[in-house]
Amino acid sequence: MNVLRDINPVTRILGLALLTTPLMFTIDWVSATVVLAFTLVMVPLCGMGYRRFFKRALPILIVAPLAGIPMALYGQAGGDTYFQWGLVQVTELSVSLSWAVVLRVLAIALPVVVLSADVDPTDLGDGLAQVLHLPERFVIGTVAALRMLTLLRDDLDAMRRSRRARGIADQGKIRYWFSLSFGLLVMSLRRAGKLATAMEARGFGGPHTRTWARTSRLHARDWVVMVVCVLVALAALALAWATGYLRQVWAVR
Repeated sequence: MNVLRDINPVTRILGLALLTTPLMFTIDWVSATVVLAFTLVMVPLCGMGYRRFFKRALPILIVAPLAGIPMALYGQAGGDTYFQWGLVQVTELSVSLSWAVVLRVLAIALPVVVLSADVDPTDLGDGLAQVLHLPERFVIGTVAALRMLTLLRDDLDAMRRSRRARGIADQGKIRYWFSLSFGLLVMSLRRAGKLATAMEARGFGGPHTRTWARTSRLHARDWVVMVVCVLVALAALALAWATGYLRQVWAVR
């Protein structure tokens, strides 16, 4: 089952904004937990298994706890003091705010992992141009860049194999990765130059209004998805307010 199968890619962007934007103005664990739980429930319904989800979300799961460390050490003091040394003051309130920050980062970032999966770049470009009416040159450049991501990964694998075959992989790790990154950058710039020339030769940079081979518009199911995202965000804020945990970002000193 995949409830996002026939959804316009623009709906994914708008739904993500409607779901996560309210969390940027709050810093409580209740609202973040509600959105996070909703995201985990929707993982199989969006056609993504939990194994694939956690594999894609692994960098976020590693980095998110780091966001709470400064709040725990230097955040607003209150309640019992657990540790104090100079400017560092770990208190009951700062630890609570730190935990809320970690959950907030996860609640904002993990929906991106779900909603960005299996998006066709061409469909996305059609939606950006015809639904959001973004500039055509920007849209075409974005679609071309997304198409090049798979080639970038293939180039990286090819360069690593060629360096291993020539024995270059046996040198120092820092030097090896620096040379690999530089070579990948040079190869990417060359491909970008060739792609830009080819696109200009085919009239992609012309002053005339473009036509589109496929029509992209929002349907009833797209509006249903956006309404659900709004309702979940409002329910999260309402539950945080009802339980007394709602705290605005500007209220944290």
